[in-house]
Amino acid sequence: MSRPSDGRETRVCVAQIGAAHGLRGGVHLRSFTQDPLAFADYGPLETEDGSRQLEIDSVKPSKDGFTVRFVGITRREQAEALRNINLYVDRDRLPAADDDEFYFADLIGLAAVDPQGETLGEVVAMHNFGAGDILELKLAADGATTMLLFDKATVPEVNIAGGRIVVVMPEEIVVQEDDANSDSSPPPLRGRSDAKRPGGG
Repeated sequence: MSRPSDGRETRVCVAQIGAAHGLRGGVHLRSFTQDPLAFADYGPLETEDGSRQLEIDSVKPSKDGFTVRFVGITRREQAEALRNINLYVDRDRLPAADDDEFYFADLIGLAAVDPQGETLGEVVAMHNFGAGDILELKLAADGATTMLLFDKATVPEVNIAGGRIVVVMPEEIVVQEDDANSDSSPPPLRGRSDAKRPGGG
């Protein structure tokens, strides 16, 4: 899959493999797509390091996501070796985002400026720990990382084509803890808290 010359990621994380299921190579899988089943519509899924592509053989809904079997994965030990692997697809294979909605992959790498146009830093990650979307900003002043709510009050303007976002810094900011993103991966498509949600994946 292609990588742009500026080093920004062109892929989107659509799912994460969980524990093995059964003895014949099945795995539990958590979907990050807007339509939870849409991850199965994009063809082979690529591992985070790009070393492997996994083709879905079957998908069944389960209590906390899906039970999936991949082509060529037929034994439990093979399935166990896939645990916690994030799966990606090329950004071009996903549907276009609606107005005021953004793929997380498109936000990472954008410059952050204040309302006066002064540089604040760069978006280095996006998270969702269950209470809303969180923007992780690396500050230009000292290199520290800060987490901010991704809502219109804090981020009133997103200009992907222009390569920047406008950020209104709150009086108190939360600096990232070392284990803040220990085993959590964000959904690939999120609108801000007051944005209209799309109906499809």
